[in-house]
Amino acid sequence: MQGSYTSGADYSGQGVRIAIICARFNGKVVEAMRAAAEDVLLEHGVAKTDIRCIHVPGAFELPLACKALAETGHYEGIIALGCVIRGDTPHFEYVCQGCTAGIQQASQSSGIPIAFGLLTTDTLEQAVQRSSGDSNKGHDAALCLLEMVNVLKSIQTGG
Repeated sequence: MQGSYTSGADYSGQGVRIAIICARFNGKVVEAMRAAAEDVLLEHGVAKTDIRCIHVPGAFELPLACKALAETGHYEGIIALGCVIRGDTPHFEYVCQGCTAGIQQASQSSGIPIAFGLLTTDTLEQAVQRSSGDSNKGHDAALCLLEMVNVLKSIQTGG
């Protein structure tokens, strides 16, 4: 069992519809996170037919896709997955800041939880490490999302 489970958290996914948005850039890393996220969702009762996966070109495009999916009203939660690796120019900072702020804004304005699964690393090796084994951040993003879906349900029902 990975260390990201929180004591007392409700990770039940029965009847929950989830969208996973994956950036194609650094695709092997993102695909490993997507597979881990989907495994977690299935393990916690989300039906395979209730998981939709879509792809966007890169991390900068994640927020718009998150917002569009949230606005459909078809999903209780969204997982945004991407990977940005630092290069020799300030591009890294612009993409990371824009993606982070955009995903946060999409979640807050829609009221739909969006799990932040964006890797921001200095090297490809760091990205591979964070997308594999017990360090897979796709796993963590899925757990975070399930917990938030259930926290919001509890708030809405007064439970």
